[in-house]
Parts: sequence; structure tokens; C-alpha cells
Amino acid sequence: MISAKKLIKMARKWQKFAANQRKRISFPRSNYNDAESCSTTSIVDKGHFVVYTTDQKRFVVPLAYLQNEVIRQLLHMSEEEFGLPSDGPITLPCDALFMNYIISLIRRGVSTDFQNALLVTVASSRCSAASYLEEQRNPQVLVC
Repeated sequence: MISAKKLIKMARKWQKFAANQRKRISFPRSNYNDAESCSTTSIVDKGHFVVYTTDQKRFVVPLAYLQNEVIRQLLHMSEEEFGLPSDGPITLPCDALFMNYIISLIRRGVSTDFQNALLVTVASSRCSAASYLEEQRNPQVLVC
């Protein structure tokens, strides 16, 4: 027969184990045709975080990308637009095409001048492919 102390010790051990399993970020999605930077697995590797775009594409992003000002600005815009989710995923206010573009720029290591120009674009537009195409069709000229 197991003593009460040993039973309590085993229960605490299982509680710690269950708590560690809950700390993993997971949000299963159905079949999507994701790009190489997107992931459909529900468990995220250590050192990464998950964000979703407005068109429900899932991106697994390295934590090192949080040092990039463009990613931080997107997260700030997400907080303003959608609030801080307590039980759901973080949704960025951009589509998957724009997010793929941002990730490719970060991987290439673009200059700070280009990042600043991109920040102005992100802050002034809805950062979607549709708004980019609309801007191409109806360009506005700044008159001083």
C-alpha cells in the first residue's frame, strides 16, 4: 500500500508534468496551402512563437525576429486592432502575402532606412496585398 506522503509526492509530480505540457503554444488548423515560413504542426519548437494573419494563415516565427522594429510594429497594431487574446492566437493585421514579404526581408537583413520606409507603409496602410494593388492602380502624388 502507498503512503499518503508518497501519494501526494506523485500527484505533485504529475501536476508539474501537466502544467509543463500546457505551456506549449498550440492551435490546430485544418489543411491550408502554407508557404515555407508557415507551419501546420500544432506544437511549436522552443525559441519560436505563432502568429496568424487576417486570412487565417499560421506563421511560426523565431523569437529573434522580435528585435526587428517591423515585427514589433505589427504586434502593436494587432494589439490596437484586436486586443490582447487571453485564450486564442495572436492575429496580425496583415495578410499572408505581406507577412511572407516581411519575413523574407528580415532573413535578407535589409538596411535600417528600408525598415523605416516599410514602417511608414505599415503604419499608413492596412498592410495587405489588396491595399498594395489598389495603391498601384490609383497612385497619389504628394503635393507641397
